[in-house]
Order: sequence, then structure tokens, then C-alpha cells
Amino acid sequence: MQGPLPGRPSNDPHVPVLIDAILKECAPVTGVWLDGTLGAGGYARALLAAGADRVIGIDRDPLALQMAEVWAAPYGPKLRLVSGTFSDLDRLAGEPLDGVVLDLGVSSMQLDQAERGFSFMKDGPLDMRMSQEGASAADLVNGAEEALLADILYHYGEERASRRIAHAIVTARGVEPITTTAKLAEIVARCLPRPKPGQSHPATRSFQAIRIAVNAEFSELAEGLAAAERALKPGGLLAVVTFHSLEDRIVKRFFQLASGHEANANRYAPAKADTEARFDLVTRRAVAPDEAEIARNPRARSAKLRVGRRTNVAAKAIPPADLGLPDFQKKGRR
Repeated sequence: MQGPLPGRPSNDPHVPVLIDAILKECAPVTGVWLDGTLGAGGYARALLAAGADRVIGIDRDPLALQMAEVWAAPYGPKLRLVSGTFSDLDRLAGEPLDGVVLDLGVSSMQLDQAERGFSFMKDGPLDMRMSQEGASAADLVNGAEEALLADILYHYGEERASRRIAHAIVTARGVEPITTTAKLAEIVARCLPRPKPGQSHPATRSFQAIRIAVNAEFSELAEGLAAAERALKPGGLLAVVTFHSLEDRIVKRFFQLASGHEANANRYAPAKADTEARFDLVTRRAVAPDEAEIARNPRARSAKLRVGRRTNVAAKAIPPADLGLPDFQKKGRR
């Protein structure tokens, strides 16, 4: 998620969240880097300015790549734009990498465009597709079984009222299809207490959950972390910025397992002997934005950064369940 440039209006999306922390933890920035979530190009431009020889920018959003054609031209061969998802970044890069940056979740640019259907703050079509392809949020909301909707809301949004909301959605769509963000937000809000001052909108968790489901964000994340592990040279750096606890939990577990601490990654699993570390932890704890950054960009408030450095140990696949990915569709209802 990218935020506004200092001193510019809050809807200017060019400055990425926690970029100063990334450049500090990854210094010196050299060689070939990959920005797996190009967006408005904030990370890519900052990496080039900091000393990267070249940057490969990947995005699944056609609009982001279309906009990039304008601002990327002056960089010439130093910046290569690629359409795709970061779950496939090793193949899309086509070469060993010195660094990978992943900025997870929805971008400010997407949130601010009502027609993309990501935000409950602006009425628009119920879409939420980052790639603008495949099934939309409207398809999911109007077509999924009530039990599946409840599971999505609970596991992807940590919404305690998931069953109540799912039932309300099914009841409402029985009268007429739910096709706009405002309508869905209204249905969700009616199921929950009125928020107190300072609390988030009642639809926040539900919109997050539906967006994650529509874009398969958790499986993309797990596959993207594995792809980065395969693509990075020994000594290469992986920097991941998350925006909610579910994302951060997956990234934290990945680095725990990949740094050789398998015995501590899942307290319910049988104890395992420590394995050879495929990553060394650069940040022992998640790095959060300081007050100055939050003041410039309130959307950065929940951001966390974790960084690891690749060792020379061969890459190893990690089962999604070990990363804590919900598997409710296979295991049955909660």
C-alpha cells in the first residue's frame, strides 16, 4: 500500500509505506531488485534512487502497468515492467535477484477509485478484482453458500459476527442482487453495533475478508514467499510490508521456519529438529512506522515490515498449513 508524498495531497500515491525503514535495513541497495507489487512505483523508484542497478516491477493490475508506462519511460532499461502476480516472481524475473520487496494488500490507488469497488467509503460496483479478471466480489457475495460466506468472513476478516452477516447477505440477495459497495456496507452495518468515536467502520473486516477471497491473497502470499526464496541469490534480501495481523502472521511464520526455527513455529505441531537456515533474520521484530510517517499517511498506521537475508542453503517448500493459511474449505465448517 503506497501513501502520499510529504507535503502533497493525501491522494498522491507515490510514496510507499516504510520505505525509509526498508532502505535502512537493506543498505546498501545494489544489483537487481524486484518490486512484486509495483502500484504507483514508489518502491521501484526509491530502490533505483538508492543504488539498485535495475528493478523489475510486477503487478497484476492492468491499470497500474498502464500508468507506469508514463512515469517509467525516463528509467529506460533500468526498470522492466511485467504483468503477472508475485507468486510467480522467480519465473517472471528470469534471473537471480539481489532483493525482493512485497507490499501486501490493496493499494491506495485502488482504494481511491470508486469504480474498482474496494472501498465502502465510496459507492461503486462491487468488484474488488486486482487483476480485473475472473470472478468479482459481486459474484462471490451473490453466489456463495451461506456457510462458505460465514467461513470467509471469519477466517479472512476475523469477524466474530460472521454467521449473522452471512445470513443477512443471503436474505438480502434473495430480494435483489447485491451489486454495489454501499449496499453491502449497509447490510453489514445493520448486523453490528454502531461504532464508537475512533472505531473503524463496521464493514471493515467484511470488506477485507471478501477482497482476500476474491484475489486469493493468502495463497498468493505463501507462493510469493516461496518464489522469492527460490529467486534470491545468497545474501539477497526479502522485505515484506503487511497491513493486518493475518498477513503478518503468515510472513512471521515463514521467516521463523526458513530461519531454522521450525520447532517454535507451530505450538500444536510435533516438535521438529532445527533445520539449516535458508534465511537469516535482519529484523528480529516487525518494524512499525514512526509517528511522523503516520501523520503524513494515516493508512500506514497498521503497517509492519519484516526483512530476511537469504543464505546459501537450498530452497525448501513449506506446506501452507505450516504457515497458518486457513484450510476451512477442505476441513469442513468450523
